[in-house]
Amino acid sequence: MSYVLHAVVGDFDRLRSLSAGLPRAVVAPLRQRFGLLPVTGEIFDGLGGGRRQVEEPFVFMSPGLAELLADWSRGGPVAYVEADFFGGSGDQAAALWEDGRRTWGPVNAWITAGPAEKWPTNAVLARLGAIPAGEFDLFDTVGFGRERDMEGWREAGLRALDAADYDAWEAARRARDEAAAREAAERDRYVRRADVPVVLDGKAVMEVLGIPPSRLVGAAVRHLQEVHLERGPLTPDEAAAELRRWAARTL
Repeated sequence: MSYVLHAVVGDFDRLRSLSAGLPRAVVAPLRQRFGLLPVTGEIFDGLGGGRRQVEEPFVFMSPGLAELLADWSRGGPVAYVEADFFGGSGDQAAALWEDGRRTWGPVNAWITAGPAEKWPTNAVLARLGAIPAGEFDLFDTVGFGRERDMEGWREAGLRALDAADYDAWEAARRARDEAAAREAAERDRYVRRADVPVVLDGKAVMEVLGIPPSRLVGAAVRHLQEVHLERGPLTPDEAAAELRRWAARTL
């Protein structure tokens, strides 16, 4: 599986503001308030990039882009990162700008194995202030692995355009995640409920509650299945008593 990245990384809200004048520039939100601006060929050329001006070890780095990053860094650190992987090994390069000048890098490495904290991307993320989380390296902690190519990052930035700022995006993300978790839990419960034996069938339910055929019969049966999932199996007498309590609250 391949992975390609050419991007500016920094504070999400600040990158958005700084890049507002760049045609077709978008900033994809990462974790820990970071943002990622994909440097496409179009953006690179728009900065006077030209292939003749490329600065090793980067693919997309020119005096124009370096000057822009130096200017952007006067309000806070910004990094430029590149990665090109295929089948678990590949090339990474990174550099950091602070206070109007390049203060670290460029650092380049061919990655196959070894301590992840020494990878250029992880090293520059640490210098940006990223905080490790559990067993994951910073690359995964901030969300660099969420997309696999430049088009994916551009689409992630486009999806975030409606958010006024990082906090608004984060609130919307949490709401989506919570809704997805509820839906997943409900699907799981539905599957589990389908395997629960019916201790009282529809006819027995109608006799216990003294009701005619209706949607309430199905609701009563489902309630008994939910009770089974929460408390364990019920005897017919226990099920009848539970139904009467349920009916007193529901009907």
